[in-house]
Formats: sequence, C-alpha cells, structure tokens
Amino acid sequence: MELNGRPVGVEELGALALYNYGHFTTMRVEDGRVRGLSLHLERLLGDCRVLHGAELDLDRVRHLVRRVTAPGTPVIVRVTVFDPELDVARPAVKAHPEILVSTRPVPGDLPPLALGTAEYQRDLPEVKHSGLFGPVLHRRFALAGGYDDALFTDARGRVTEGPTWNIGFVREGRLLWPEDDRLPGVTMRLLQRVAERVGIPSVTAAVDLDDLPGMTAAFVTSSAIGARPVRSIDGAELRPDEPIVTTLRREYAALPGEPI
Repeated sequence: MELNGRPVGVEELGALALYNYGHFTTMRVEDGRVRGLSLHLERLLGDCRVLHGAELDLDRVRHLVRRVTAPGTPVIVRVTVFDPELDVARPAVKAHPEILVSTRPVPGDLPPLALGTAEYQRDLPEVKHSGLFGPVLHRRFALAGGYDDALFTDARGRVTEGPTWNIGFVREGRLLWPEDDRLPGVTMRLLQRVAERVGIPSVTAAVDLDDLPGMTAAFVTSSAIGARPVRSIDGAELRPDEPIVTTLRREYAALPGEPI
C-alpha cells in the first residue's frame, strides 16, 4: 500500500479511517494493461470533482499504478483518492486530495451466486465513494441469512445494484439492465459494448421485484471478476449456464486491455 508513491503511515490514514470520505476505483491489471482503463480514469476524474472540487492528475495515477504492478503477475489494484487533511467541521475548505494505491490477489474461479434482496440505496449512487458501511452491513445480513450476497432494491421495489457490483438479466433472449439509481460500473459498460458488437439485443429498463420470476438468467459484473453467473434470487432458481451469459463472459475475457 502506497500513498503518493511511498509507504503510507498510520497517521496519514486517520482521515480516511475516521471519516471515510473519499472515492475509488478498482481495476484488474494484467501484463500492464487494464480493460476499460480510460473509463476508470474518467470515473476518478469526475468523482474527484464532485467530492473534492479538485482536479486529479491522471498521468500521476497511471504512474502510481505502474509502481505496484509487475509484468506477468495479474493483480487487483484499488486507487483511493482522499484528503488526509480533511477538516470534518469545514469540509468545504479547499481540498488537497492524495492518491492511495493498494493491491490484492486476483480471485480464482468463483461459483454462481445465491442472492437475497434487501431494500437499500447508497448515498450518491452515481459516485464510487468509500462509504461502504451500508453495503457491507447488508452483505453481512445476506450471508447470515444463507445467501452469498445481497441484491439491492429501492423504496419502490425496483432492482438497482449489489454492494460492490452491477447486475444484468437475461429475459426472452435479450439482456436487461436495471435503469434505476446505481453506479455506472466500468465492467457493465464494457459488457454493453460487447453485447452490441456480437449482436445480443440489450435494453435498459426498470426491473421490479415482480419481474424477477420471469428472468431466465442473471449475472453480476465487476472489474475483479468480469461477469459472474447468479444461480438464484430469493430462492428462485436461475440458469447459470445460460448461453448468452457464457458468450458475454468469453467475449469479455478476450477484450484487449489498455496500457497503463
């Protein structure tokens, strides 16, 4: 873990630990390349303007990511942007955001998920911010209830997203993406492009809880895993081997990464 390219001290993480005010993106780096790198950088730039009212040096971000990666060793890199000098009493004071880069191993093959629905909506859902208390709490509740993760719905009963991922569905031979308030995930956006390129019909529309029994399949999307099939939602079985999902996973894995 490095802050601005050097080992980070405990005191420098105080503001992030105590106030949890910042934003981040997580990317999978393989041989110095990242699928959707330009989208990750676009996210960091836009979220920095929203949360800190400041510009972010994207060339520096790339340099700092290169520092912690090595050719031939796939790794998950998280870039967190926060202000170590944040004054919680006066958060509108001009910010000086800094760049924290951390890594973790790439996950192995993961089995299809069993999801349980929960009513919850993140603050400022269009921003990938570091306020993860609610998502982690509902993930914990889901695990305690015998599920693998939580699927969020809003107060109207419309499906939105998961704690750290987007979700897509297959119904009547086409892709269906929930349109309600959720993070516009990088992997979701890449898969939408993939679907268009290979000729899979795709639409973005409201998905209500009552619509779930009519779904053939579902999958969650994130940069760490690509597309991961779902085997059930609230106990209702789905088809994890649906051919459309299999095609999406294969085509996503074949996408060329952008050099860091």
